[in-house]
Amino acid sequence: MGKSLDMLNGSILKKILLFFYPVFLASIFQQIYNTVDTIIIGKFVGKYALAAVGGSTGSLFNLFTGFAVGITSGASVIIAQQYGEGNNRQLSKAIQTAVIFNIILGTLFSFIVYMNAETILGFLGVPSEILSDSVLYLKVVFMGFVSSQLYNIGNSILRAVGETKKPVIYLIIACTINIILDLLFVVKFNLGVFGVAVATVIAQTFSAVLIFYELIFTNRYYKLVLKELLFDMKILKDLLLIGIPAGVQSALFSISNLTIQSSVNSLGTDYVASWTAIGKVISFYWLIIGSLGISSTTFVAQNFGAKKYDRVKKSIVECIKIALLFTTILSTLMYFFAPNILNLFVKDSEIIELGVKYLRMLAPTLALYIGFEVISGSLRGVGDAIIPSFLSLFGICFIRVIWILVVFNQNPTMENVVYCYPITWLTTTMLFIGYYLIFHPIERKIKKVGEVSRENCVN
Repeated sequence: MGKSLDMLNGSILKKILLFFYPVFLASIFQQIYNTVDTIIIGKFVGKYALAAVGGSTGSLFNLFTGFAVGITSGASVIIAQQYGEGNNRQLSKAIQTAVIFNIILGTLFSFIVYMNAETILGFLGVPSEILSDSVLYLKVVFMGFVSSQLYNIGNSILRAVGETKKPVIYLIIACTINIILDLLFVVKFNLGVFGVAVATVIAQTFSAVLIFYELIFTNRYYKLVLKELLFDMKILKDLLLIGIPAGVQSALFSISNLTIQSSVNSLGTDYVASWTAIGKVISFYWLIIGSLGISSTTFVAQNFGAKKYDRVKKSIVECIKIALLFTTILSTLMYFFAPNILNLFVKDSEIIELGVKYLRMLAPTLALYIGFEVISGSLRGVGDAIIPSFLSLFGICFIRVIWILVVFNQNPTMENVVYCYPITWLTTTMLFIGYYLIFHPIERKIKKVGEVSRENCVN
């Protein structure tokens, strides 16, 4: 297995943490792309540009990226299962199919958003004073969406086989380029929103080139041979059976957040700017829990493929323990140091005051989200993705939309925007815990694999 992390043997907690830390670090540097944009725009250009770079444009980018990353998670599960099983021929087919499909998907999303940017943002009710800058930023960023998706699928391939260090190195390099170009384009050349968008695209393209250089020129089992690229329909079907529900699940968050963002837009630019800053702060928590979800998915998939089912079950408890520890630490920091943290993103005292108020409302409730992310990640690892997506549809999307249409429209305050988050986190977590404890989905998957194995032996 070379230098890849061996997750099939040894301490479960230790192996999950060893996988988690590089994944989290990579997620941090990926998030820094937009966070640096936000800090530089907020400090050197102003609140209108800040609202244009964040707000609806950020939610839209998260919507399409979330769905696309969900698709790559399907590839990651299939690749990890084949790796755990030791089937290098199927592993190679899965990698090639995933790469081709994601190039097509990234190109399609880029075209759709670029051609319809103004219509989409107008539909979301983006304030007129920031609409032109929002359209410009969205168009430029989505011109580089294929690069972003190429990095994501390359990262998923390496993670699936336990190689987590190289993607971090590539992201650190790309992030450094992004920061330098942001300062150059915005501070020196005064290019504003256009400058940070171009810097992001260049940095993303560089990270994609680096990770595909690794895949193409490596001599290891995950080597990508361009002249032998093939598109296996059976593997694509398996990939999509896991990836589409996972993508829908991620997209549901973004769709519900777009509904919420539209409500925030109606309250005015100051609320949009403060909500943008809060989103950047909270996003670092999502990175931790999301990284744990990814770690759980990969760990479960590899051990499920290797038929080490006891390790599959125990890993869920270990991930929840890790999540509780990090959540306690971050919630405390966000609550007590909210003014200092928000000051990094914006210098307007009124916006900071608004942000502190609402960040302190959200921080103590973050633990309500843990069960949903960890359990859903584990279920993806065994290939159970359809029912979890329906649970997410109800718990996250449906309830949030109903809340906005009923509660917010009757009393349009920022408090009523904030309340819908802990309510939907708690609801969705309880749904996933109930599904896991009552229907035993992992045990059913294990039993199904055993039945298939017996049939193959008979045949």
